[in-house]
Amino acid sequence: VNKTSIIVDASRYIEELKEKVEVLDQETGTSGISTSQNPLPMQVAVEALEKGFLINVFLEKNCPGLLVSILEIFEELGLDVLDARVSCQENFQLEAIGGENQSNAEGIDAQMVKQAVMQAISKWSENI
Repeated sequence: VNKTSIIVDASRYIEELKEKVEVLDQETGTSGISTSQNPLPMQVAVEALEKGFLINVFLEKNCPGLLVSILEIFEELGLDVLDARVSCQENFQLEAIGGENQSNAEGIDAQMVKQAVMQAISKWSENI
C-alpha cells in the first residue's frame, strides 16, 4: 500500500463522514446557525421589560451586514428601537432596547424575539 492510496482513501472517508453529518443535521433540524464546516459561535439573550425587550447579541467575529438583518427583524416584529449600542470591530455586539409598537406587537414574548433574532443570524450566515 502506497502513501497516495492511503491519502485518497482517507479523503473519501472524510467526504463520506461530512455527507453523513449533513444528513443527520437535516434530519434533526440542527443545521440552524452553522455553516457546513464552521459553526458561528454566538450568544443571544432577550429579557422582557415593562414595555418592550432588552436584546443582547454577541458573535465572536465581525459580521458586516448583520445589524441590518437584525433591525429588519425588529421592524417585522413591530419593535421600535428605543436605545442601542453596537460594536462591529473585531466581533459583533449589540445591546438594544426594543419598545413594542402598539399597532402590531401584541402577543410578542421574549422567546419569540430571541427566535426571530437567531433566525436572522442564521439567514445572514447562509449568505456569507
